[in-house]
Amino acid sequence: MKKTLLNFAVMLFVASICRPAVAQTPGAASDQSAASKTAAPFSPRDLDGLWMPAPGAASGPQLVDPNAHPPFTPWGQKRFDASFPSLGPRDVPGKENDPILRCDPDGVPKILGSPHPFEIFMLPDRMLQIFEKHHDWREIWTDGRELPKDPPQLTWNGYSAGKWKGDTFVVESTGFNDVPWLDYYGDPHSEDMHLTEEYKRVDHDTLTISVTIDDPKAYTALWVGKPHIYTLKPKWELQEYYCINEDMMKYDKDIRLRPDASGDKPAKSGATKNPQK
Repeated sequence: MKKTLLNFAVMLFVASICRPAVAQTPGAASDQSAASKTAAPFSPRDLDGLWMPAPGAASGPQLVDPNAHPPFTPWGQKRFDASFPSLGPRDVPGKENDPILRCDPDGVPKILGSPHPFEIFMLPDRMLQIFEKHHDWREIWTDGRELPKDPPQLTWNGYSAGKWKGDTFVVESTGFNDVPWLDYYGDPHSEDMHLTEEYKRVDHDTLTISVTIDDPKAYTALWVGKPHIYTLKPKWELQEYYCINEDMMKYDKDIRLRPDASGDKPAKSGATKNPQK
């Protein structure tokens, strides 16, 4: 019972600090009807706009389904076993170590499945993505360059290059560090991950993104995700949203490390340290 209450409290906390904090422009009380917007003319190669993950089962919880991942390699299994998510059946109160609890970036593709909006700008030589969450940003080069065989450095969002294949925008990325999880449930990836994303504008209001994870160090087969649905929000604006240490400290005090969280004493201050490092 105590753990059920804690999970409920965690969900409320996550909803409060990881909210889709978006506002419409002044005077924009309502959007046009769905029927009129989807009927509006659009170019399938125009991905510009502010996009929000669609609610409900159609959009799915993440870009990769945590219930459908391929079998782990021994390396992947070890990393997975060392993860303690704040959600799902593997949650152990007081031991949660999702890197975002240290205000680390979500990384890709995790941030694309986060319940927050992001904006796309198609520039002559790149796609620029601006995320409301943590005000993260990402460049996807479209000037014809190839991915580096040996990336100069490993980063949270990797090194990305994209090109059109018909009306589908295909992005290839490598050069990731191995700190972020792929989802909120502790599924890892290694520095060898090759990520493929496919962006497709279905109609005026709808964008889908699907991903494929190729990480032979962590998984024994490709991990292919289903299309994730996003809705255009032309009258929304990105708001300021940063991960603040004070918020994390309040979360620890009020929820994660409460004496009654698991019936035990609070975990020591080092409990948030990532055992994977």
